[in-house]
Amino acid sequence: MSLARRFHKLLIANRGEIACRIMRTAKHMGLATVAVYSDVDRDSAHIMLADEAVLIGPAPAKDSYLRIDAIIDAARETGAEAVHPGYGFLSENADFAQACADAGLVFVGPSAETIRLMGSKSAAKALMVNSGLPVVPGYYGDQDIVALQAAADGVGYPVLVKASAGGGGRGMRIVGKADELAEAVASAKREAQAAFGNDEVLLEKFIARPRHIEVQVFGDTHGNVVSLFERECTLQRRYQKVVEEAPAIAIAPERRAEMAAAARAAAQAASYTGAGTIEFITDDAGFYFIEMNTRLQVEHPVTEMITGLDLVEWQLRVAFGEALPLRQDEITATGHAIEARIYAEDPDKGFLPSTGLIRQWRKPSGHGIRIDTGFRVGDTVTPYYDALLAKLITRGDDRSQALERMVHALGEFEIAGVATNLAFLELLMSHPQVARGEVDTGFIEREISALTLAGPTAAPLDLAAACVAVLLHEQSEHIPPSLPSPWDRTDGWTVAGRRSRRLSFRYGAERYDPILWYGRDGLSMELGGTNARLQFVARDDAMFDLCLGDAPERVSVAWSGRDLDLSTPRGHLALIWIDPFAADVGEVAAASRIVAPMPGTVTRILAQPGADLPRGAALIVLEAMKMEHTLRAPADGRVTAFKCAVGDVVQEGAELAEFEPAMK
Repeated sequence: MSLARRFHKLLIANRGEIACRIMRTAKHMGLATVAVYSDVDRDSAHIMLADEAVLIGPAPAKDSYLRIDAIIDAARETGAEAVHPGYGFLSENADFAQACADAGLVFVGPSAETIRLMGSKSAAKALMVNSGLPVVPGYYGDQDIVALQAAADGVGYPVLVKASAGGGGRGMRIVGKADELAEAVASAKREAQAAFGNDEVLLEKFIARPRHIEVQVFGDTHGNVVSLFERECTLQRRYQKVVEEAPAIAIAPERRAEMAAAARAAAQAASYTGAGTIEFITDDAGFYFIEMNTRLQVEHPVTEMITGLDLVEWQLRVAFGEALPLRQDEITATGHAIEARIYAEDPDKGFLPSTGLIRQWRKPSGHGIRIDTGFRVGDTVTPYYDALLAKLITRGDDRSQALERMVHALGEFEIAGVATNLAFLELLMSHPQVARGEVDTGFIEREISALTLAGPTAAPLDLAAACVAVLLHEQSEHIPPSLPSPWDRTDGWTVAGRRSRRLSFRYGAERYDPILWYGRDGLSMELGGTNARLQFVARDDAMFDLCLGDAPERVSVAWSGRDLDLSTPRGHLALIWIDPFAADVGEVAAASRIVAPMPGTVTRILAQPGADLPRGAALIVLEAMKMEHTLRAPADGRVTAFKCAVGDVVQEGAELAEFEPAMK
């Protein structure tokens, strides 16, 4: 029996940008909102936005956002009548939907029966086949590795191992050979358990160079089902969507109509209610059903931008028991929209997640720009959850205009304190093949060297900006005298003669040593045998203007210890001001220690102390931001001692093992 009814207080069982997104619509509709949070989220933006907030447990998701009992208790404690799961965490957990129903709460989503049906990949596949949809060959049965191995051998390699309970690239591995399957399955299961609380996996035939297109569907409790056009989700890295667009790129009208009709048929067959997505992969031969997401998608804003509709409002109205606001023939779309996912990760270090304090956050502005986020200046990015910082969405009258606005907005977005993929996204969206729409799901991996800076270099203007940042930083820490004096000036003026000062910086693997010269004519900077006059003026909000020779520009800066983040017209740079009294760690010393590249939890130790190992051998697996990262031997040699154990929570830079390189 449906629990659909008009409610007045909504609990959002999620965090971050999606919790904020749901709350804004709920408040607009006159609903009171309740947030839940973990220990490390107690000062987060979604807590500040809610009318009430309830602590549900420690930082790890399994102890907080994945705890069904704690969330149900929070709803009872606050008198919430309904629960919105957002996406991720428990959003596609049938047990959670059932627990809400058993507690008398309205679950804003499909029924537990529907979630369970579509979550069972074998049942979903059978349903789609019966509904006339083409499906990708695969296996959705017994989880025993023997059965999985036999199934993979039958499907044929390469095969894709996928988490049954969720998406977003978590718990997904491509397997090229039979002897790689067991480890890929084990790794995918661990990652799926950490991300979704369910370690079941499935197998699918890997299709080379496909595009990924999904159709947004909506159903109500009155038997109505509609589709709201399709989204292009082809630009992916490690099977994680990076950029999404609506409508899809260069799709024939006939194919668009066929996919929309197939998606509606699938939703109708599942007696679907609420927001859902039918996922397809396509190639020149046709399109194939791969799965149904029984929730709101991360990329739903691009559909909202071209239709002018609020999909969260539609979800809530369906949960009230109302009919869908529009019939199929009343749903229209204009223009084109693009969404880029901004992550706390370092593309130049293999996209390792980045954690730390956000010291600067300047959003782009302008027509056709939308930003969904749950972060602000002063927030801390922790290793416990997804690394998504924000979603940047642009809309244009056509794809060209939307793309142009996206590139411009990415160049204006400034985030300091953690590494981000902003520069990577700007290069990606500026790529000629992306502009022409000539992409497939493997495009980013093939073009990765062109999209990342393998060995970044700093230009003279960059070093001039770094020098000015140091001078202003020192000036800000200097207590001025009660009476002004020319001897306290920091612009380089001196009464007679010249004096010099060397400042040293590290950018990437390179060290730079510009020299500042002070004289009667002011300040100049010497670098690489050239010398140019340097002038600067401090502005408000951690910004300054500088001019090196005849090249002026405006720069913003954020400090953390001796780390400085500079945002210049040429892009974002993260440099280290080198302490002249601190020695660098030598190559031999660095190679003798295995350290954590990020905060995380040790999930596996894969080597034995004393055993001879080749360079690249897997040593330790860290789980951070719901992804697994394998630390490997830096050279031929052996581990002499491990300094961590499975289950340890370690900080960035922590020594995990002692390593002895082999003698050459």
